[in-house]
Amino acid sequence: MTAFLPAALKGQQLVVVDVEGNGQQPPEIIEIALLPVDGEVQGEHLRSWMIRPERQINAMVTRKVHGISNEDVAHCPPWSVVATEVEPLLTGRTLVAHNASVELNVLTTHLPAWKPPMVLDTLRLAKHVMPTLSGGYGLDNVARAIELDTSGIEEQRYHCASYDTWCAWKLLLTLIELGTLDWDRLVNVAALPGFVPLS
Repeated sequence: MTAFLPAALKGQQLVVVDVEGNGQQPPEIIEIALLPVDGEVQGEHLRSWMIRPERQINAMVTRKVHGISNEDVAHCPPWSVVATEVEPLLTGRTLVAHNASVELNVLTTHLPAWKPPMVLDTLRLAKHVMPTLSGGYGLDNVARAIELDTSGIEEQRYHCASYDTWCAWKLLLTLIELGTLDWDRLVNVAALPGFVPLS
């Protein structure tokens, strides 16, 4: 299934990202999904990796958040291997994520030489477009409130990096349409502080 690209995003190079962590401090990535956007986007463009962390996954995080156990990642590659595939897909692209400061902080810790040119947060965007939403601005609540069509990928479970990445992408498209936003307005309402151009 191909996602329609609104005029606000034409010519923009984006990468939509979600990470899941091991629940330790500082967190280590145990799952990451990336959706590079260069025009038409299909579910098959989504890339994901499971990663074996250096420290064990916190059992409470396994139970209450993503369901990923130490056994699930025991035979997965370490971050040092996955990073060589991930970094080229991130480089030079606007980072898009829901509650993007989390993804940005985790990724810059794991990739110290990488810095995105722009970061757009679909949570900030949702607050702008839907200022009176009840129940909070978590990805699942926002998606439910706007009856988000998440078809296009097989996995349909929150806190699965692939699904959350796909949801963030579909949410971006829907909120741009609902807010009738062009690129400049999108940046003004959704960019993280420090990434909004000085006017």
